[in-house]
Amino acid sequence: MYRPVGRWRLELANIFEEVDEEVRKDQFSVFWRQYGKFVVAGATLALALSVGFVWWQDYDFKQRAQSSQEFEQAIKFIAAKKNDEANQTLAKLSESGTSGYVMLARFRVAGIKADAGDHAAAAQIYGALAADDSLDKVYRNLAQLYSIMQRADDGDPAQLAEEVKPLLHVDSAWRFSALELAAALALRQKNSDVAKNHLKALADDPAAPIGLRRRASEMLQAIDGS
Repeated sequence: MYRPVGRWRLELANIFEEVDEEVRKDQFSVFWRQYGKFVVAGATLALALSVGFVWWQDYDFKQRAQSSQEFEQAIKFIAAKKNDEANQTLAKLSESGTSGYVMLARFRVAGIKADAGDHAAAAQIYGALAADDSLDKVYRNLAQLYSIMQRADDGDPAQLAEEVKPLLHVDSAWRFSALELAAALALRQKNSDVAKNHLKALADDPAAPIGLRRRASEMLQAIDGS
């Protein structure tokens, strides 16, 4: 019986497609038997990670919000001169707050001590912050500056002058305050030349805050007039 060539080719194509489909099904069955459990495990892990990430974001947001509220409450207590309540709130925040607010709480506790005249206790807290490697260097340097300030009146001025030297570096975020402090320590050692060098560097630096520059100029005039 005669069959058109085009129809015959069409039937062959259909047969080949059916065979190819069966081959793919067999290959998929083999693949699934060998690796299906890993595919399922991978999909389950990906889902768990996604859910965990969303949960962590929500948890972290709530924790930071709670820490923010506690820190704000402590600031209100400080403003109202309720230091006992402020210290209690800050102590709680130091134990259970998020990392940034824990650091702020420690700084504020030291500030309360300093304002109350307990400079030794304040210096100790600032010193611990300066030695805390978990903090960014800029905050450790700030804590070091504050620690030296708390001891500037009755500490060994030569030793304190050595401690402040690293903060005088041009890359230091606190170099301008450190220059003023270094000048004060030099004056305690009756070394007016060193003090004037520090003050002149501060007064002549256009990047320095205007208040520090003006105060440095006034101190230079006072030294020259003495």
